[in-house]
Amino acid sequence: MATFEIVEKQGLKMIKATIQNELIRSEAGELHYMRGQVQMDVAAPTAGGLLKALAAGESLVRPTYHGTGEVFFGPPIFGEYTMLDLQNHHWILDRGAYCCSDAGIEVGVWRNKSLTGIFGTEGLWQTTIQGTGRVVIKSAGPLEAIDLANDRLVVDGNFAVARTGSLTLTYQKATKGFMAAAASGEGFVNVIEGSGRVLISPVPNLWHSLVESIVAAIPVSSS
Repeated sequence: MATFEIVEKQGLKMIKATIQNELIRSEAGELHYMRGQVQMDVAAPTAGGLLKALAAGESLVRPTYHGTGEVFFGPPIFGEYTMLDLQNHHWILDRGAYCCSDAGIEVGVWRNKSLTGIFGTEGLWQTTIQGTGRVVIKSAGPLEAIDLANDRLVVDGNFAVARTGSLTLTYQKATKGFMAAAASGEGFVNVIEGSGRVLISPVPNLWHSLVESIVAAIPVSSS
């Protein structure tokens, strides 16, 4: 099985994958550079996969890499990378969280309930991963695991980066009644229910927050 490791240089992080006659997959555009006898292949999507990708706004293709050598995925970020070891597990990821994985992981599309997807912060479509192998996901800050046992988790915003497929997601008013919801300042929230695990990123790391603050302060030209 391929080896994935997080490489950090001057505060920036990227992923180094080492393969020995193995096959790995990544999100489109994640390749930073590679060395050794490594071949990148891009297969044309099936008709069904093409329609799903267009509807979801996801990548039409996800490149695969095979051979012997090292593949670096990025571009380098100020956020965080987290590795998941799946043993025939099913996870649903926030859009943009998937980076790369072993070839034994199937990457697809998950459709949320219409009202939840249209009005919620998670969107109508999300990425789904399933199978056995290692997956690398990215987030603005460190992830915190919350295990639910026939329980309910309320999340304000899109802090929930990943959840197991056994959980349900709905978009609900924070309190009963529109006036109460408006007065509370919370409005609508994401509600995750059932038994399973949720990975949330409640606090961006320092570098990520600093970069966001700098970008927000840059004046936008009116021309």
